Amino acid sequence: MPSFDVVSEIDHHELKNGVDQANREVTTRFDFKGTGSNFELVDAVITMNTASDFQLQQMYDILCNKLVKRGIDIACLEKAEPVIQARTAAQAVKVNEGIDTPLAKNMVKLIKQSKTKVQASIQGEQLRVSGKKRDDLQAVIALLKDANLGIPLQYKNFRD
Repeated sequence: MPSFDVVSEIDHHELKNGVDQANREVTTRFDFKGTGSNFELVDAVITMNTASDFQLQQMYDILCNKLVKRGIDIACLEKAEPVIQARTAAQAVKVNEGIDTPLAKNMVKLIKQSKTKVQASIQGEQLRVSGKKRDDLQAVIALLKDANLGIPLQYKNFRD
């Protein structure tokens, strides 16, 4: 029986490379000279440190630009509130990965409402879709792409 998995993953190596490139750009730009601006990547959280709120926004734009060039969808980024003190400003950017249970249930409901002859099951942080016809599975992929669920989705392990 043909099946595939719906996942939301990022390439951690490319994430690290994108953060390193953003760090390099911030250290060489004239408007960041003497501010001590930098990016720190710990687990799945990128921390931006700089001197002002305006520079935090500039740093976020640099980070997004570098991550897009490395093939990482920026829809998985979630900005926290900036922490602004006297001469420093910091902001955490969380990198979301995996499909949480409420969203997975919503996806299963969406698939069932489409009346295609497939079965969808939640398996941890991924969704397995199986059916008798390959065309039905491709219709489900098109349905999920058009649904705009707010997270980047990948379709893996397509088996006949």
